[in-house]
Amino acid sequence: MTTTAEQLSATTLLRFATAGSVDDGKSTLVGRLLHDSKSVLTDQLEAVEHASRNRGQEAPDLALLTDGLRAEREQGITIDVAYRYFATPRRRFILADTPGHVQYTRNMVTGASTAELAVVLVDARNGVVEQTRRHAAVAALLRVPHVVLAVNKMDLVDYAEPVFAAIAEEFTAYAASLGVPEITAIPISALAGDNVVEPSAHMDWYGGPTVLEHLETVPVSHDLTACHARFPVQYVIRPQTAEHPDYRGYAGQIAAGVFRVGEPVTVLPSGRTSTIAGIDLLGDSVDIAWAPQSVTLRLTDDIDVSRGDLIAPVGDAPAVTQDVEATVCHVADEPLTVGRRVLIKHTTRTVKAIVKDIPSRLTLDDLSQHPAPGKLVANDIGRVVVRTAEPLALDAYADSRRTGSFLLIDPADGTTLSAGMAGASFAAAEEAPAADDDAEWDF
Repeated sequence: MTTTAEQLSATTLLRFATAGSVDDGKSTLVGRLLHDSKSVLTDQLEAVEHASRNRGQEAPDLALLTDGLRAEREQGITIDVAYRYFATPRRRFILADTPGHVQYTRNMVTGASTAELAVVLVDARNGVVEQTRRHAAVAALLRVPHVVLAVNKMDLVDYAEPVFAAIAEEFTAYAASLGVPEITAIPISALAGDNVVEPSAHMDWYGGPTVLEHLETVPVSHDLTACHARFPVQYVIRPQTAEHPDYRGYAGQIAAGVFRVGEPVTVLPSGRTSTIAGIDLLGDSVDIAWAPQSVTLRLTDDIDVSRGDLIAPVGDAPAVTQDVEATVCHVADEPLTVGRRVLIKHTTRTVKAIVKDIPSRLTLDDLSQHPAPGKLVANDIGRVVVRTAEPLALDAYADSRRTGSFLLIDPADGTTLSAGMAGASFAAAEEAPAADDDAEWDF
């Protein structure tokens, strides 16, 4: 029996994030999606209607469905990332409504780190602004495979096609220069509901999909089994009981790829090799396991393996290094400076490190590199060189969003300083990898 694209999409989960400048209508768009797709509970809608009346509004303010913090409702802005789950008959969704203010760009990194699609909103009256370019750059750096340009508030420009066409052309050229592989432009009015869930009667010149139609049909290419096999060891199991006197297993979640019994593997960073003797899954022995299953691997040889080690196939293992060159988004209020001692957390491994160099800081308005800035402050994106006390087995972020990402952490109090992407840069010629994991950076 052949599985149709329609049947396949009904079983898939799409993670997507919204982004854009202040007051471009991100929260209203999300609220409209939830409302018009019948994904809002009655008591939630009543609470929004009550809050809207208290603010002197006749119609319910759908933005309040996602602006859940008290400070957000009082100020009328989005501060934190709001996550919402909803589903249609064709697909399931997890959305992240991210802030538009410059000082909350780091929150956009959180929301987009696991996204397979980013919806970037633009106010039709203002066009592409600096924060629009900033969010497009973050989406490109995070290798988000699909970007939707939602030109919002078309009702305020009389639904004029030339306005939409000019904005779409400018944004598409900019995003393509960053290496974004797929860009879809949709004219909408989130407040009125035009082209969000239902087609607009005011824009007969537009023949493309609505936002929801595109979300339901966009290919979700997160086939982890096609990626390089990687298994970060989380826990060593040695019960040493009378029933299992010699049992030694290595438990964790497969980050990517497929592992099979009898396959030769190498343990990093030591480089020792062995063969998979058995795979235990939910109490049963299996011959094959794949990402993102949580399993226990057993090896034929009694070698030294501990938490933080990485098991990979022989001949397809990542490089081991103590000099990490990466692009980072600095998320802490305290600056990151050359000579700063940090901890670097990569998968299940955490090691001491020092920031050797900050070669450049990215200027997002023209994508130029500001050389030798000396430090990175909150929301800065820049290149860093970090020397680790112990070797790390790092993939390039372009190959794996899970095993190519890391965090820089303050060793004194555990505060997250920066989110890093090994080797990441803007490269229009590179193919964006699949959104292959759940490696969300939680700040």
